[in-house]
Amino acid sequence: MDPTWLRFGVRRLGGLLLSFAVLVTVTFVIVPLIPGDPAVAVAGLEASGAEIAKIRQELGLDQPLYVQFLDYVGGLLTLDLGTSFSNGQDVATVILARLPFTAELALFAIALVLLISVPVGMLVAFLTHGGRRPWLDHLFNVVTSLVYSVPQYVMATLLVVVFAVGLGLFPAVGAATLSSLVLPTLALTFLPTCVVSRVVRRETAVVLDQDYIRTARGWRIGRLRLFGRYVLPNVVTTTLTLSGLILASQLGGAVVIETVFAWPGLGQGIVDAILDRDYPVIRGTILVLGLMATLIIIAVDVILAIIDPRSIEADHE
Repeated sequence: MDPTWLRFGVRRLGGLLLSFAVLVTVTFVIVPLIPGDPAVAVAGLEASGAEIAKIRQELGLDQPLYVQFLDYVGGLLTLDLGTSFSNGQDVATVILARLPFTAELALFAIALVLLISVPVGMLVAFLTHGGRRPWLDHLFNVVTSLVYSVPQYVMATLLVVVFAVGLGLFPAVGAATLSSLVLPTLALTFLPTCVVSRVVRRETAVVLDQDYIRTARGWRIGRLRLFGRYVLPNVVTTTLTLSGLILASQLGGAVVIETVFAWPGLGQGIVDAILDRDYPVIRGTILVLGLMATLIIIAVDVILAIIDPRSIEADHE
């Protein structure tokens, strides 16, 4: 094996293990800070003190915090995420039931982001290159800045009001049909589309100023071939890096969006678990989302390393 790739793999594996350790520790420590007693949530407000104490013992909440942490880590080492306080199901089963909905939403959103932002960013850069059409450059900056400034939950609410309540084109909540995916996907798409399109526009403008692009133009190469063969490959590296970060962030942004649209994914699951003080489900869900985000970023690094091996050497330096 190439020593460079070996060092690259070891660094990425070390980063994954460190992220896992931080996630485990942080999630275990912060979850008990949520107001309310899980034993009371399970027993009910009318339960007696003895009943609540019995449930606390059954849930293991009467143990010292360090004992609970060791039990938690021991379970993780055997791939056991614990048992839900509220319904007695394995946390892994609860997460696996919701994971496909969150993954579907995030993947559709990032696909739509790339399909819109890359062509738009490149087109604006080409049309405004060399100081041409300053009005278009100004309009692009104003529109993207304005849309970016709108919080996702506000955008989600506006979409519901206009397209679900007003026009009745799409369902407002749930995931019963394929059309139910439209509004939450759009709500997740607006903000990252603005970010990626601005980055693509800037990178394309830089590439268009390179000498080899001027030479290619001197050879009278067609615009489509010029962009496809010379511009796009030099823009794709930055775009892939940013897209990986955005896809990872989409998993967290889905918490708000899934709540607005009652989408049965991990985001809605976290909200329900917080309301129920279901510690194992909260910890397990956050851990899975964190690991997924880390793995996405590592996967993007590997893809970039395959496309441009020089990135491995730069990373080593």
